Amino acid sequence: MTIHLRLAASLTIAGAALGVAQPALADGDVICSGGPRENWKPVNDLKKAAWLERWEIIETRIEGDCYEVYARNQQGQVLEAFFHPVTLEKLVVFRRGTEVYRKNGFTG
Repeated sequence: MTIHLRLAASLTIAGAALGVAQPALADGDVICSGGPRENWKPVNDLKKAAWLERWEIIETRIEGDCYEVYARNQQGQVLEAFFHPVTLEKLVVFRRGTEVYRKNGFTG
């Protein structure tokens, strides 16, 4: 095998290994049971709730019947968090696709 073929084969194997090693992202299938949107609190209130967590907000959005927040914590780690849109309770938080927090009793 020539050196170029060996290098190409090595790069292919390394690329495949990296693809397998990447963590899965949260799939957004969280169910918050938020009810009608006219009862939801404003997004600015959500931003305050995330700020109170001492997070730097990257993005807020609506995902299904939940508020979803992408933010950085004090350690600089990127988090994906779901909040109940009426109560603004933090329900579940993921970091690099791994669940790192779930509100006691929350099953959504």
